[in-house]
Amino acid sequence: MRVTVCQLREEPEALEEDWAGLVDHVADENSDLVLLPEMPFHPWLAAGRESDGAAWMAAVEAHERWTGRFGELGRAVVAGSRPVARGGLRRNEGFLWEAERGLRPVHHKRYLPDEPGFWEASWYGPGDGGFGIATLPPGGDPSGDRVRAGFLICTDLWFSEHALAMGRAGAHLLLAPRATPAGGLEKWLVGGRAAAVRSGAWCLSSNRAGPGRVHPWGGGGWIVEPEEGEVVAVTTDGEPFATREVDPGAAEAARETYPRYVR
Repeated sequence: MRVTVCQLREEPEALEEDWAGLVDHVADENSDLVLLPEMPFHPWLAAGRESDGAAWMAAVEAHERWTGRFGELGRAVVAGSRPVARGGLRRNEGFLWEAERGLRPVHHKRYLPDEPGFWEASWYGPGDGGFGIATLPPGGDPSGDRVRAGFLICTDLWFSEHALAMGRAGAHLLLAPRATPAGGLEKWLVGGRAAAVRSGAWCLSSNRAGPGRVHPWGGGGWIVEPEEGEVVAVTTDGEPFATREVDPGAAEAARETYPRYVR
């Protein structure tokens, strides 16, 4: 299947420009899956420590509006993270969207930082610790063998026991939407490569880019292969979208080799 990762800016005009470029790229590359960054359709809420219910709901509504535009990405499955409010609880929700099935919640971000620029635990609550696996059609073909994917939203990536568990549960893809600052790409790539090696799954990540409210965002979406953890694609300011062919069978083969088979 063909997967696309990206980096997107958050300012409204820049986001519209980046989205138009992403739509064209996905059409040209005939992508099957597009991964978006962490909560990409609103300025970063956790830049300030004091949470604001009205601001949270504005972000929820912005993401709902943008969901209505996912069909612009053609037949691709769209994955990402979004703010939600259910039963009075705020969460950061990993989702999959398909034209035929609509949007499906898959995972709520479990591990929340709380420090300058990233006051996430002050803004919303952690998920219940579940790291479930969702299925999606390979190559847009609902009749074929289904590809399995799980989420590690940003900080979740550093708790690699969940990558191992999802690999053993049969995940072919680990999806890691991020909101990480400039200057830290090499460190985050270590986490992505480790998750791929430990799970035996392809690790995909997309990130915010451009100036933020407190600090510039780092960009650098990636695709990492499942056996040796080799980086096969990284986005840049000059090339903000990257698409590669990934083989779910490579993940199944990787799980039979060291260190994945060790129990």
